[in-house]
Amino acid sequence: MVQQVTKGIKISVETHFEGTFYKNQKMYYAFRYQITIENQSKDLVQLTSRYWKIKDSLNSNEIVTGEGVVGKKPVIKPGDSYTYNSGCLLLSPFGSMKGFYNMINFTSTRKFKVKVPSFRLSALFAMN
Repeated sequence: MVQQVTKGIKISVETHFEGTFYKNQKMYYAFRYQITIENQSKDLVQLTSRYWKIKDSLNSNEIVTGEGVVGKKPVIKPGDSYTYNSGCLLLSPFGSMKGFYNMINFTSTRKFKVKVPSFRLSALFAMN
């Protein structure tokens, strides 16, 4: 598990290899990740959008942006947390993701970024 705190918001990430499958005559490696966003600040915050940089060991990069996470824009009270699961497909058994969340502090009405630390995506069968 990797963790990081930015401006009182703690991000924790766990990853899991889900298996392989073929699509359009290519083999893909499926990964699931679980992210917990914990509000350790004293202010009410909301996650409004995300930015991901996904890289696999074949050096292909993909940028993914969008509103919220998994179709939601969670509001997180001080001391509370929000957990969600998502996933990605790679063309190789190894890769990584990193990015950030855009958030708003309802107390100050200021927007801010929360860094998601780089985390590895690794198929267990390929690890040495």
